[in-house]
Amino acid sequence: MLISEVFSSPDLAELAKAMVKVQQALNPACKDAENPFVKNRYATLNSVIDACRDALTAQSVWVAQYPVAAEAGHLGLVTKLVHGDSGQWQSSMMVMPLPKNDPQGYGSALTYARRYGLATLVGMVSEADDDAEAAIPRQKNKARRHHAPQAEATDPLAGLPRIDGVEYRTVAANNGKLCITASGNVRDKRAFLQEAGFRWDGNRKLWWRYAA
Repeated sequence: MLISEVFSSPDLAELAKAMVKVQQALNPACKDAENPFVKNRYATLNSVIDACRDALTAQSVWVAQYPVAAEAGHLGLVTKLVHGDSGQWQSSMMVMPLPKNDPQGYGSALTYARRYGLATLVGMVSEADDDAEAAIPRQKNKARRHHAPQAEATDPLAGLPRIDGVEYRTVAANNGKLCITASGNVRDKRAFLQEAGFRWDGNRKLWWRYAA
């Protein structure tokens, strides 16, 4: 690759505070288009931008997306969030193969990469998870939707910020209290996790907090 692998400023504390507020205000992106080949609906780039623009602007977070050099036949795209008040920033880079090695193929790949790069870095989801829906029988899906409000009200993970690559789980502590652990790609996510109330356990090598 022809780009430096530095994906954040040295300090992220102020950006983390801003992004926690952004994620608390985010709504799922509306699925406003249909793929004619597989007949499933998806959120377009416009829908993703519309869903997060106001929340980001309210916290003075600027979004930049730009292509970078990649291996032949591939597109490289950097998505970058910059906190206007502090100048702190975080970015990610996506590299994907071109569907066709021509301007049309490049433009199509660019739109696709921008959509997923922005949604992933901001921590956004679309209205429904197609993969999850496909994995559960239709009758069970209906039951799950029917009971969704009650489940959300009692879910200890509800309200936690969506952090790219981080997975939350509930575990019982030795004192009987319910805890939440954060695992996965937690590297460089310290400021975000601390802002959400997590603390580092050096013995077990994980981030945790009490559920209540």
